[in-house]
Amino acid sequence: MKKTYQIEVDCANCANKMEEETKKIQGITNASINFVTQKFVVDFAEDSDHKKIFKEIVKKCRKIDRDFTAVELS
Repeated sequence: MKKTYQIEVDCANCANKMEEETKKIQGITNASINFVTQKFVVDFAEDSDHKKIFKEIVKKCRKIDRDFTAVELS
């Protein structure tokens, strides 16, 4: 299942780190951040609890940039 989020992140390097950390989370098959458009696309494994995993994503991303925000678009 693919979900797209509108995010707010201040630096491209932080966005890259967030992308890499997200890919390490169990239940994620792929993750991609477009820094210019501030979009975060996450592919969740089938049968995964995407809402629970999303909370983990936000927690990891806030360790990198404490002002990180994300709103689900689709």
